[in-house]
Amino acid sequence: MAVTDEAIEKIKGMIVSGALRPGDRLPKESELAAELGLSRNSLREAVRALSLIRILDVRQGDGTYVTSLDPQLLLEALSFVVDFHRDDTVLEFLAVRRILEPAATAMAASRISEERLDALGAQLDALGERPSVEELVACDLDFHRGIVQASGNSVLCSLLDGLSGPTTRARVWRGLTQEDAVSRTLHEHRAIVSALRDRDAEAARAWATVHVASVEQWLRSTL
Repeated sequence: MAVTDEAIEKIKGMIVSGALRPGDRLPKESELAAELGLSRNSLREAVRALSLIRILDVRQGDGTYVTSLDPQLLLEALSFVVDFHRDDTVLEFLAVRRILEPAATAMAASRISEERLDALGAQLDALGERPSVEELVACDLDFHRGIVQASGNSVLCSLLDGLSGPTTRARVWRGLTQEDAVSRTLHEHRAIVSALRDRDAEAARAWATVHVASVEQWLRSTL
């Protein structure tokens, strides 16, 4: 393992230093192993590990390439890790979401287009006043993703996308068991859209905080 770790660090060093750039093809295995002073086995293990976290792209019959290193691509690994969460850590995921999502919503206030706002409003109108819990939660995910994308920060967008999975079941559970959950969620969504239309970053931040905190508060009271 120590030898593989050394190989990973050496390849990482080449990428960080700029010797290998996004989209570059790695030298042949024998050449790269000799250049880095590694065995071919340890190099293969390092390449395999770096391909799993989307640093390298192994193309059969073509070679190994550095990926685009786009934040969204690299943070896919976060989604994979998050899938292993335990039920007792959902509150912690919600707490992180409560920190990040209001910030992203506030950032979107000055950047979100009128077309995006119209689409969000139409999405809420299409739901009606009595959507099923499943419809509401699916809309909730799309609703917030659209706003976070409008923040213009791809890292923040990818982080929140990765964190949304563990909280989905809690949101469905709340919708099924809390009497006014559906109407409250719709009200909070409309308030967020209204604040964004007014280009009021602080109001948008506040409503997004209320929205996430209400799920967190309900879950804390039921555990």
